[in-house]
Amino acid sequence: MLAWLERGFHGDMAYMAAHGLKRARPAELVPGTVSVITARMDYLPRATAAGWAAHELARLQRSGEAVVSIYARGRDYHKVLRRRLQQLTERIEREIGPLGHRVFTDSAPVLEAELASRSGQGWRGKHTLVLNREAGSMFFLGEIYLDLALPASAPVSAHCGRCRSCIDICPTQAIVAPYQLDARRCISYLTIEHAGAIPLELRALIGNRIYGCDDCQLVCPWNKFAQRSALADFDERAGLSGQQLLTLFAWSEADFLRHTQGSPIRRIGHERWLRNIAVALGNALRASADGGADSATREALTLRLQGASELLREHLLWALAQ
Repeated sequence: MLAWLERGFHGDMAYMAAHGLKRARPAELVPGTVSVITARMDYLPRATAAGWAAHELARLQRSGEAVVSIYARGRDYHKVLRRRLQQLTERIEREIGPLGHRVFTDSAPVLEAELASRSGQGWRGKHTLVLNREAGSMFFLGEIYLDLALPASAPVSAHCGRCRSCIDICPTQAIVAPYQLDARRCISYLTIEHAGAIPLELRALIGNRIYGCDDCQLVCPWNKFAQRSALADFDERAGLSGQQLLTLFAWSEADFLRHTQGSPIRRIGHERWLRNIAVALGNALRASADGGADSATREALTLRLQGASELLREHLLWALAQ
């Protein structure tokens, strides 16, 4: 972890460095912690059909279509998983009595993937995500820190072998070596965590991905075992799947807030939403041979210049120049 931070691979995610080794030492993060229960929750929508990965890859070839990462098309997983982890803790307390505890899901300086792999949830794939033989990688992780001593579960062996599909597919080559991810090049980081301008050399590589990127998971052989969620929470929301870029680009801030209520997407805000779509529209202009579509796209980009922030204006002008 420290070597990864020293190389600056965390980008703007300063919180990863700010907490130092506390992230790797549960008892320092939550005093009194003796054990950690790790959990995973499948998130493929209930209606996911056979051949879903090929279907998702095909979306990337339709330059006018907006692509949102699968996990973000439904309800905010933080709320869903945290609530269920709390319910699990309450069930444990009913059996053995009060416990000192705290639940987490991607919400604090916790090394989730490392804890999950050490506890036997799976192994770290070459893309750095946790892989499970029965569930692939399409799941969320969560933890319960406890002041109760529990027997340790054994880690599982890795099963990636010589496969490097995830490394080869990455559009921006963010997986710089097996098990090493440079977040500064990762499309998920650039479209979600990064608040500033997207580096010029990476914009064309983003394609039509406007929130997150699933490429490394879509080509992973283990995801043929990915499980559909049992919960309606992760069903795709109307308007966030298969939608056209121009339709989403037309959203006012009020529209954005209404459509993303209870969604993980809301946290990036309207400005970054428009920034991401502007880049995708620029890429669509470069890929398009349809003069009519180009005209509508250029008009929409030009209209957004009125009153645009400096950040958004930079990306709008870039898109118009494509």
